[in-house]
Order: sequence, then structure tokens, then C-alpha cells
Amino acid sequence: MSSTMTVHDPRGYPPKVVGKRLASRLEALDGKILYLVDCLFDNSEPFMEQMQSWFAAHLPAVTTRIIKPRESWVDDPAMRATITADGDAAILGVGL
Repeated sequence: MSSTMTVHDPRGYPPKVVGKRLASRLEALDGKILYLVDCLFDNSEPFMEQMQSWFAAHLPAVTTRIIKPRESWVDDPAMRATITADGDAAILGVGL
């Protein structure tokens, strides 16, 4: 018995990727405000808290603030605006 089978490629079409330049590096962090962005992944909150403790112990002249987006995988313009307006740098944390 002969039959025809149709197979669909599940990979689809990849989006075009356009490279962007990295942000310029600060010469020093002393006196700066550093946002620690909790990206809402598993264990990212305790990771950001631990990183904040490390900065307090080793670089006390750096002010750290933990901030979270409203939800995972969705751009949060209000959060980005806060970091841009008040911060000098940011670290994104994804946890374990």
C-alpha cells in the first residue's frame, strides 16, 4: 500500500539579527548608582540580594538598587526609564 506523507519543518524562519554596540564602560563605580535587575527567573531574587550584599561589603561607595520588570520576557519601558533616569549602570541577573 502506497501513501503520501507531508512533513512540516518546525524550525520556521529565523528573524534577522542586527548587532548593537555595547554601552560604554564606566571608568569607576565609586559614587555611582548600580541597578541590579532581577529578571524574574528561578532563584534570581536571592542571587540579586547576594550580589547586593557583595557590593556592600567590597565596594561600599557604590549604591545598589534591586529592580524588577512587571513580568518575564516582556519589555518594561517604565523600568528602563527608571534605570536611565536614576542609574549609572545596570546588571541583569537570571539566577540558576
